[in-house]
Amino acid sequence: MTEILVQAASEDRVPPVTRVVEHPAWAVLKNAVEQIRPWQSKDGSIDPDAESAPARADAEAAVRRVAEAVEELSPLLPHDADYHEALAKDLIRWAEGGFDVPDFLDSLLAFQPAANRTDGLQHLVVFPMYTQNGNPDRNLEAVVLRMVWPDWLAELERTRYDNALFCGIKFEDFTAGYDTNSAVLFPETIAVREAPERFSWGGIFCDREAARFRRVTDAAVDILGLELPEDIAAMVHDQKRCEEAFVLWDMVHDRTHSHGDLPFDPFMIKQRQPFWMYGLEELRCDLTAFKEAVKLQEDGVPQARDVQYAVLFDRMFRFPVTGERARNYDGLGGQLLFAYLHKHDVVRWTDNKLHIDWQRAPHVTNQLCAEIEDLYRAGIDRPKLVHWFAAYDLVSQYLAPHPGSRWAKGPDALDLSRPPRKLVDDVLPDEFPLSMFYEALSKKLKNVIASTRGITAESAERVAA
Repeated sequence: MTEILVQAASEDRVPPVTRVVEHPAWAVLKNAVEQIRPWQSKDGSIDPDAESAPARADAEAAVRRVAEAVEELSPLLPHDADYHEALAKDLIRWAEGGFDVPDFLDSLLAFQPAANRTDGLQHLVVFPMYTQNGNPDRNLEAVVLRMVWPDWLAELERTRYDNALFCGIKFEDFTAGYDTNSAVLFPETIAVREAPERFSWGGIFCDREAARFRRVTDAAVDILGLELPEDIAAMVHDQKRCEEAFVLWDMVHDRTHSHGDLPFDPFMIKQRQPFWMYGLEELRCDLTAFKEAVKLQEDGVPQARDVQYAVLFDRMFRFPVTGERARNYDGLGGQLLFAYLHKHDVVRWTDNKLHIDWQRAPHVTNQLCAEIEDLYRAGIDRPKLVHWFAAYDLVSQYLAPHPGSRWAKGPDALDLSRPPRKLVDDVLPDEFPLSMFYEALSKKLKNVIASTRGITAESAERVAA
């Protein structure tokens, strides 16, 4: 009896594993996924005739290890039991079907993270998928994440910004597809036999967004000699504050895509348009979040002021100089915001230093939002091509088009007998080139931006230390 009591006391001193990433099965799962990924083609299949193809038995064994690890980890995540059961079946069916193009529709339908947005809740997610702004191929990926849903955010969603599908999330660990610039987990990226009628969730990693924002903003402020007010400087150096700013910004941005005076043919829904249309839509959603943050600040919401400066700095410092120049619609939106504020004397580049009129910045930023909203309202009564030209005119008021642009010369320079989608071919890849200011800033921020690939809150803190 004494030996039993001693053994029990010893076991009590060893806390049970509650974090997925601390369980031995996670390392097994992660290693198996990393073994499988190089074998896959762009569509997620494994071609047995490919030079890198494994023996069939080796591929089956690796997939079986993933399925067994999921089953071993699932008891830590009872809220995902149905998903993990469907996931194991999808994995085995993929292997038994000869590793053709994967179809994980059943497990996708079973995964419902928005149904339980408890703050800190863990999820283990495994899917064949591409990672937006990351890996374009549908490789198998595994990610462990936690929900970010504090009480204050839940209350704002319930009372002001209904968005039942939005999931604020943060990384615990991930496979190679997320060791990239990707900061989202979207169901439409997952390999399935057919798209569901509607998607029921969408996740954005606010910890990556916050860590990336902090590093790039800190470098840009130093390069540009910008003097920050004390409270804004404190925010830039506070990971938790930035995460809270981004999760609120993202929640309002996400819902804005389906709110407002949208043209009859809504933006962003499987249609071919000039890239400045997507740039205006993304900027509209960000500026709506900014406008709402101004209102929330008046109502005493502590995170609201941080949202405003997260929008301004990320849009002005990171977006214009990130990524390739070809059809870079987010970069275009950032250039437009800076140029608008510059034209209205809110930002000034004088004596090789950037100056911001902090008092006027909210009002003038909201003016740009109003101009885009006016464009949208008028767009309801316009043919598509006329609307595209009106949007081009708005952008070109503040940004100089490429001197070789046919669109800049107006309708007479285009063959209007062709359908609008064909006229998109006449849009230059870089229709609105970088200004001299941003060309110089791009060279100085290039290495900093590259260093944010795969960044997390923990890795950012390690570098800072």
